[in-house]
Amino acid sequence: MLARNALIRQHSLSIRRVALSATPIRYRHSNVAAMQYGGPVGNPSHRVYFSRDNVPISPWHDIPLLANSSTREYNMVCEIPRWSNAKLEIDTTTPFNPIKQDSKNNRPRYVADIFPYKGYIWNYGAFPQTFEDPNHTDKDTGCVGDSDPVDVIEVGQAISAEGSVHRVKVLGLVALIDDGETDWKVLAIRSDDPMADRIQDIKSLEAYMPGLVSATVDWFSKYKVPDGKPLNSWAFDGRAKDADYAHSVIAATHDAWSRLIHSDKEAGFAL
Repeated sequence: MLARNALIRQHSLSIRRVALSATPIRYRHSNVAAMQYGGPVGNPSHRVYFSRDNVPISPWHDIPLLANSSTREYNMVCEIPRWSNAKLEIDTTTPFNPIKQDSKNNRPRYVADIFPYKGYIWNYGAFPQTFEDPNHTDKDTGCVGDSDPVDVIEVGQAISAEGSVHRVKVLGLVALIDDGETDWKVLAIRSDDPMADRIQDIKSLEAYMPGLVSATVDWFSKYKVPDGKPLNSWAFDGRAKDADYAHSVIAATHDAWSRLIHSDKEAGFAL
């Protein structure tokens, strides 16, 4: 705790130093501000940090998972806006866990445009306070977790900004097997989306956005092929599981996150 408080003081000084050149942006459904440091996307220095009431916070640890427990709505941190190609992600190894661009061979990473798709075909992000445990083998997939927060595919109409935080409704999930690890992809829609009242589950998602689930499976199957890798595989033969199953996975990964932050072995994570 003392070390974390020292980091907060140090980071607060950094925020004040860049206050003239970095403008925080606040997002609907959230009292969280996101602030860009360094260069734009594509620059290795690019980072997006988070704060609440001018105090630095971690988007992984300090934003609550649940936005509304009675309606089972969750907070989603958007890492990647729809139609963009930069591979942006919460950095689980750096204090305060900013969003940064992934790199490969010391170069910023981008996903290829795979015909007929353009970049990421939905808003893409993560659920805070979740963790896919690499030491736990899931009974349904037969694979361990991928050491990251749970991924969220947000299918609504608006293009969400990098670093924005949104309340979402869970519709279901698909289970990618990536390099032998379970990589849950939760399908969700922003609660303020015009279609949110009509799209409640996988069945209604298929009715109002026909082909989106199959396109999602197709995209994730192929997105690494341009890098010379084979097609990805799937648990459940790529079939979507329903919302109740997704809620159970979210609860289990929230428990895994809780175990992680209370563990004596941090295993390289910034907690």
